[in-house]
Amino acid sequence: MSTPTAWKKSSFSGGGEGNDCVEVADLDTHIAVRDSKAPARAVLTFPAAAFGSFLGAVKETPTATPFAASMDITP
Repeated sequence: MSTPTAWKKSSFSGGGEGNDCVEVADLDTHIAVRDSKAPARAVLTFPAAAFGSFLGAVKETPTATPFAASMDITP
């Protein structure tokens, strides 16, 4: 698996420097996720299809956070 180089952060990342969120990176077959407050720490990876299903379910939830709606990652 390759190392992510292009991280995307939600436009709803909070005030200040916008570090109250997670960032995602597309690795073709997987999606990498990291904490924007601590980007040097651990990175979680998920199969792209599973992450796409997760985002789809979150977007359909009435109480979904703006983060999910702002992410444009398609498996």
